[in-house]
Amino acid sequence: MQSRAGQLKRAGRTIAFVPTMGFLHEGHLSLMRIGRERADTLVASIFVNPTQFAPGEDFEAYPRDMQRDLAMARSVGVDIVFTPDDTMMYAQGFQTYVSLEELPRGLCGQSRPIFFRGVATVVAKLFNIVGPDIAVFGEKDFQQLAVIRRMVKDLNFGIEIVGGPTVREADGLAMSSRNAYLRPEERPAALSLHDALRQSQAMVRAGERRADAIIAAAERHIASFAVNTIDYIAIADPDTLEDMASVDRPARMALAVKVGATRLIDNMALGR
Repeated sequence: MQSRAGQLKRAGRTIAFVPTMGFLHEGHLSLMRIGRERADTLVASIFVNPTQFAPGEDFEAYPRDMQRDLAMARSVGVDIVFTPDDTMMYAQGFQTYVSLEELPRGLCGQSRPIFFRGVATVVAKLFNIVGPDIAVFGEKDFQQLAVIRRMVKDLNFGIEIVGGPTVREADGLAMSSRNAYLRPEERPAALSLHDALRQSQAMVRAGERRADAIIAAAERHIASFAVNTIDYIAIADPDTLEDMASVDRPARMALAVKVGATRLIDNMALGR
């Protein structure tokens, strides 16, 4: 991959890159289409990164289907798919990690304390291997997007980071590879995440500015489904991810909820 990227660079071709953990869906493909429009060569990676999974999380069970993924990538014009294995990415004796100080502390970082160290490390490695000019990440993973943007700025990668809008299924559920875990009877409870976000947007448009009141209403709606366990609901500054007491400027509402055994996340912009 590094050799091929070097050849492309010497030929004057620009590279757009979409890193994924596979089990692709329309959300991933939408990011690839953005990359296809923005550069001469489109590279995607498929790698289920072990360092972002804590013990007891779903690393072994994470859905995988390489042949299906390759066909889907081909369908949207991906030129190169990079598919390393664990030993390529983390050789014996590996001991170097990338950690951010502040952005990973809140939101998902509270219940997944090693997650963003694993994400930052693997993305930094992939950037060094692929050498992209542009990299595209989904806004559904809003905290991850903020972490990557900060890392790229802090470490002078010189890569343009592009955020792609959240893609939703017909009923509003944010597309995620983990949606495959949901039982049919859990679907209405899963939809409560999107419903709560839309309800919160409506409250802000109607004049409500108190973050605690907006969050309390969202909590009531989501908790009305017995299978739901709320991890967090927050209204945060879109850049710093610090909690906001009042929606008196653009804000991002983010939440994580365990629907049965499946942990789902979603987010939406609030404010004027």
